[in-house]
Amino acid sequence: MGEILQLLKRGNKSALLAAIINTIISIIKGVAFMFTGNVAMFAETMHSLGDAANQFFVFIGSALSKKAPTERYPNGFGRLVNLVLLGAVLIVGIMAFETIKEGYHHVVHPTESGGFIINLLVLAVATLLEMFVLFKAMKEILHDIEVKASGFQVFTQSFANLGKAKPATKLVFMEDLVATIGGLLAIMAVVISHLTAFHQIEGLASMLIGAMMLFVVGKVFLDNAAGVLGQADEEMENKIGTLVMEDPDVKDIQGLTVIKEGEDLHVELEIEVDPRLTVAAADDIKDRLEEKIMAEKGVVDVTIEFDEEDEVMSWQGRTKQKVK
Repeated sequence: MGEILQLLKRGNKSALLAAIINTIISIIKGVAFMFTGNVAMFAETMHSLGDAANQFFVFIGSALSKKAPTERYPNGFGRLVNLVLLGAVLIVGIMAFETIKEGYHHVVHPTESGGFIINLLVLAVATLLEMFVLFKAMKEILHDIEVKASGFQVFTQSFANLGKAKPATKLVFMEDLVATIGGLLAIMAVVISHLTAFHQIEGLASMLIGAMMLFVVGKVFLDNAAGVLGQADEEMENKIGTLVMEDPDVKDIQGLTVIKEGEDLHVELEIEVDPRLTVAAADDIKDRLEEKIMAEKGVVDVTIEFDEEDEVMSWQGRTKQKVK
């Protein structure tokens, strides 16, 4: 039990915060829907409920993925967060289907819902809370990649660097971005339905919210399916390759693979050195390179192999981009 509690302390904080807030939001929206029968409110209730369940799973998965390797699982549990996220998106997918189905039913059989003031206040409060969580997720993305920003730069830099964020942080960001947009759509639908006879707008808003949820499902599924299979991190490969080639005793790189498992990076490196080097000198090179590579964020293990110099430069031909 003590080990589990220690792991939970290392779980993704933005996922936990989002889960708690979305649980509160889903309860408030659910109560409002029971009193008003507003279909846009139903869509938002399902959305928040799905997000809350999803983000609780993400928090637990991100924590358990940090468990140390064991004899039975020597490669560690880094990919566990990807597996949890694959399961979590199924919840969002089911909620999205129900949201679209209910919206379509309202478009075909439109009815006027009551409780305009209640709906408007609940949606406004919920949207503000979603914006707060979204901002926290943006800050978490910048923290993940060690980028400092303030003001409007937080918004622009988080979007620009979304692909570099941790899987759990990326999911929270995408879900709360859709939740914020969905809240604004629901507010517009409630206002238009109240002021006009166009009551189908609530159903259309519900279907659009469901469609956005499905987009998140597809995006997260593809990203984490790649993570489960063991995705190569090309940017880190180039960065580490440049770092290794700066060593005066390294003549060339025969092979370099950086495999991303959850938030962990596993490095496999084969270098060419002068064949006249002693074993002691080669061991010094290995220790020196391991220390430098392990200092890179996310790297958890390094495997280095040696080969004699063949005077044919391989690494320069592989480098596809300049690493800053």
